[in-house]
Amino acid sequence: MRARLPLRLARAAAFSVVCVGLGVFAHRFAGGTGPTPGALAIGGAAVMAVSAALAGRERSRATITGLLAAAQLFLHLLLGRAALPDGLPAPQHTHRLGVDVGMVAAHLVATLVTGWWLARGETAVWSLLRRLGASALRLLTPAAAPAPPRVPLPRLSAAPAPLTGRVLKHTLVRRGPPVLPAF
Repeated sequence: MRARLPLRLARAAAFSVVCVGLGVFAHRFAGGTGPTPGALAIGGAAVMAVSAALAGRERSRATITGLLAAAQLFLHLLLGRAALPDGLPAPQHTHRLGVDVGMVAAHLVATLVTGWWLARGETAVWSLLRRLGASALRLLTPAAAPAPPRVPLPRLSAAPAPLTGRVLKHTLVRRGPPVLPAF
């Protein structure tokens, strides 16, 4: 099932809002400074463009988490360089192998939790769309009238077969009240 443009844009917008919102919140929480409006616009537009291009079909949890990690890395670099000076100096981030373990752990936890959350939403949206599509298809397709049940007609014979009065060899007669054991 492929997504058309309105659904692609809606899914891309949700992904972008979550990515940019998470990035802004994390930077405000970690450093007390926020990014400039221009940096937010550039970051949001870049994430929106990439996610709209990739929103054509349902994505797995691993793909969503990987894309989220890449978007977070991009936004971390962009928003870290474009911090608003509100009286406090912007925190200097060093982007080398010796990055603070706490920051890396925070990014990993945020990526995994948010990736899981977005993947659950992705599964729910596509499940809902499949159900709606199946219901619409059933409504639009004329149903064939059910065939009347075929009831076999009894055969008419000249005379019924005579009963011989014999009891079959392997029959068990259980007619009458149960026999009580004698004490």
